[in-house]
Amino acid sequence: MNSKNNFGRGGGRKSGGYAGGANHTGGNHTGGNRTGDHRGAGNRSSARRTRDGEGFESKAPRDSRSAYDGKKSKSGAQGERFEKKDRRPPTRQGPGNGQKPDAFRRHDKESRPRVRIHLFGFHAVSAALSNPNRTVHHIYATEQTELEAMDMVARATQIRDESGGDALPQITLLERENFDRALPKGTVHQGIGIDCDPLQDVFMTDLIHQIEGKKNSVVVLLDQISDPHNLGAIMRSACAFGADAIIVQNRHTPELNAVVAKIASGAMEHLPVIYETNLARAIETLQDHGFFAVALDERGEKTLAQTPHYDRVVLVLGAEGQGLRPLVRNKCDLMVKLPTGGALSSLNVSNAAAIALYEVHRSSTE
Repeated sequence: MNSKNNFGRGGGRKSGGYAGGANHTGGNHTGGNRTGDHRGAGNRSSARRTRDGEGFESKAPRDSRSAYDGKKSKSGAQGERFEKKDRRPPTRQGPGNGQKPDAFRRHDKESRPRVRIHLFGFHAVSAALSNPNRTVHHIYATEQTELEAMDMVARATQIRDESGGDALPQITLLERENFDRALPKGTVHQGIGIDCDPLQDVFMTDLIHQIEGKKNSVVVLLDQISDPHNLGAIMRSACAFGADAIIVQNRHTPELNAVVAKIASGAMEHLPVIYETNLARAIETLQDHGFFAVALDERGEKTLAQTPHYDRVVLVLGAEGQGLRPLVRNKCDLMVKLPTGGALSSLNVSNAAAIALYEVHRSSTE
């Protein structure tokens, strides 16, 4: 029949699909509300199947189709369409059909003020503000701590002006919730903090130049002290009793972060901490410059009070439990113990360091 021959023209392949029940009359196919004239395979580019295989869809620019699901909207080609990002978020009842209200729109990340707090706590912040070698970018406080922060800035500004340090920025007030959000959960920040740069690294050569010409000098060397609270507490005691530096291993030792600074209560700004790869070599270097290496160990035969006085002393303390490593202990000139007599024969390493530093300081002042 003519209708059959006209439909198969162009290689015998059908040039389109049916949109409902269709009547074949000549070259025209009518079905439902759609009509189309398909004249062979050469005109296939003028029509194509939709993604779900239902009927024909005229070839139109891609952006004229709904960006939401790739289908025409229920309202037809003339209906209003919304971008995917402008649609309401899906709910339990399914996706919404209207535009998002303003409350659902995401704000640009660049418009949100990002708060970075590197140091917090009254003592740590006060010491950092007064340190002319510390670069401070922002000072944060709450409404409850605003007056204390203003006093800190006033004192620190006077010190920096006298020493030629950089000026301090103005205080930025934060809500308590924003303060908590900027720090790890559970941080006791006391409502004050600063965004600042780290201090410059200090090396053994710097320490040798620092103590050059000094008669008395005390240096604390810590072997594998991994607890930041112990490190901060030892720094505080060493600074209080006039130590010149602390030497630690660059592995198995915490960084000088905000937790260490808060426990140290400002000692980080006054006491250099030197990270060394080989502690045994560091002891040898100090011994070459007149230091006497004293190791604290419960196996020692004498106490610090029973040993002679030395002008230059390096106190060597090890981690709790395993104590000093053999190579480090063998480099020491003397091994001493603390005069404990109770049910417990050992102390926390930070407590032991405080007692030893006091004894060395006492013997040097008599």
